[in-house]
Amino acid sequence: MNWQEVSGNWVYIPQHPKAIVHFLGGAFVATAPQVTYRLLLEHLGSQGYAVIATPFVNTLDHSAIAKDVLYKFDRTLDELRTANKLKSRYLPIYGIGHSMGCKLHLLIGSLFPVDRAGNILISFNNYTASEAIPFVQQFNFNPALNIEFTPSPRETKQIIYRGYQVRRNLLVKFNNDTIDQTTPLTDLLQKRFPDMVSALTLPGNHLTPLGQDLRWQSGKDFSPFDAIGQWVKQEIFREFNQLKSVILRWLNPLSPP
Repeated sequence: MNWQEVSGNWVYIPQHPKAIVHFLGGAFVATAPQVTYRLLLEHLGSQGYAVIATPFVNTLDHSAIAKDVLYKFDRTLDELRTANKLKSRYLPIYGIGHSMGCKLHLLIGSLFPVDRAGNILISFNNYTASEAIPFVQQFNFNPALNIEFTPSPRETKQIIYRGYQVRRNLLVKFNNDTIDQTTPLTDLLQKRFPDMVSALTLPGNHLTPLGQDLRWQSGKDFSPFDAIGQWVKQEIFREFNQLKSVILRWLNPLSPP
């Protein structure tokens, strides 16, 4: 399997896919998800999931981004079906989002009539523009002008509470993530869909889903620094591998551990 660019999306399709994953990444790493999230997405592909990863550029209008990424996803899905690259006409579709990608999936599931078997929301955050982009205030020369995301954090909560239609959800947070806001989202979704929302706390931090390979090169003689480097690499991949296992187990609860 190799990555292909199809109608503005990056796709990774196994020979006999059993489901489709629509992936949306974090704000500053979403422009090339096939690179920044390669290890995670290719692992999903190796387990039989067709991956459609939609790149996007962050702006203040998150509703417009959500509409655009959904349009690109639907267009790519139609093109893949027309080209017979997805043999089955019906495959369940799961959304997976990381950080800002969570907000986009929540907006998509609230504002548009989509068919989703479930969503996996990893490291959700819903900050104001000034909190998410500190330099915004530095260039806001007019104090009366309030620069904010659309929808704002408060409006986002209201939109989700009133309109979110995806019943089955897995929410994942990491124990060393200082910008995570998964807990209030869990409370919100569990009020809307009791017994259909699962939440887990895993070891790791906000960057764990990226799972980038640390290529530590040992010197000619194995030194204490090499030992530390190998230990750090093992710890990072232990956290990353645990995340992969949790995702696959939730996608297919009947699969062997």
